Amino acid sequence: MQTDLAQLEPLAGLALSRWGLDDAVLSMLSHSENTMFLVTPREASRAFVLRIHRPFYHSLNGIRSELAWSRALQADAGVKTPQAIPGLDGELIQTVEHPDLRGSRNCVLFEFIDGAEPDQNNLIAPLRQLGAVAARMHAHGRDWTRPRYYERLTWDFDHCVGPRAYWGSWRDGPNVDAAGGQMLGRAVATIENRLRRYGRSPDRYGLVHADIRLANLLVHNGETRVIDFDDCGESWFMYDAATAVSFIEHRADVDELMAAWCEGYRRVGTLSAEDENEIWTFIMMRRLALLAWIGSHAEAATARELAQTYGPQSVDAAERYLSRFG
Repeated sequence: MQTDLAQLEPLAGLALSRWGLDDAVLSMLSHSENTMFLVTPREASRAFVLRIHRPFYHSLNGIRSELAWSRALQADAGVKTPQAIPGLDGELIQTVEHPDLRGSRNCVLFEFIDGAEPDQNNLIAPLRQLGAVAARMHAHGRDWTRPRYYERLTWDFDHCVGPRAYWGSWRDGPNVDAAGGQMLGRAVATIENRLRRYGRSPDRYGLVHADIRLANLLVHNGETRVIDFDDCGESWFMYDAATAVSFIEHRADVDELMAAWCEGYRRVGTLSAEDENEIWTFIMMRRLALLAWIGSHAEAATARELAQTYGPQSVDAAERYLSRFG
């Protein structure tokens, strides 16, 4: 991954020529799943963000589908999202190769949108904002006519914690002993049974952001903006509730945070008692998927930071979950 990072900056420079930005200055923003660069043209008043996609995760149609929903959300539902900028050839996705990098990479240039992540010292108000914007997005997704090329990920049981999990097996998460593994296995079995009963009716299952946490919410002059649709796809709507507390599911005040999320959601949409009752099932499933992510992404800064604590905390979370539902 470190070698790839050294090679990706020259590839980013090549990619910028597809937009006529050969002389722009590149600054690394993040290097985890995808690689993101801030692009500052030397003679322009606005900046851009270049995303270099990791290989073998999304097809071209998958990326096109993400960009289409993001565009429709802004046009139809008033949800401000970063819009993709067409290249000189009119295409939103540019496939670029570099002689020192094996294979090609798909690249997208986005407009840079202003905003700041909400203050995490007081999470109640930001969680209300997250709930409200999630409800707007879910309502739009229910009615949105998918393009003929539509193709996105499916965040169901099998692809989160089951045999086809995108991020690998939760069993490979770091720092979990045998007893802890047994506890997590019991939680997985309970999750599967409860989701089977919960079902996938259209009022519960559809198009979701799938990573709508505070890091992907920007606030600017009172307006709520949503970024990073890379994982958007089909799942239960309550999966978005779980992603709101990604990496902090072990906090003692998560029930209070989820109550704030639900309050915000109800300002725009509706939630049934069954939806609310199942939130912890989705929190636990998301937690285990992230445990797998940490195990399979050891090179990512977040994974390195959490490797020692996330496994034991996940076992504690599973014990609490089973005390409620097991």
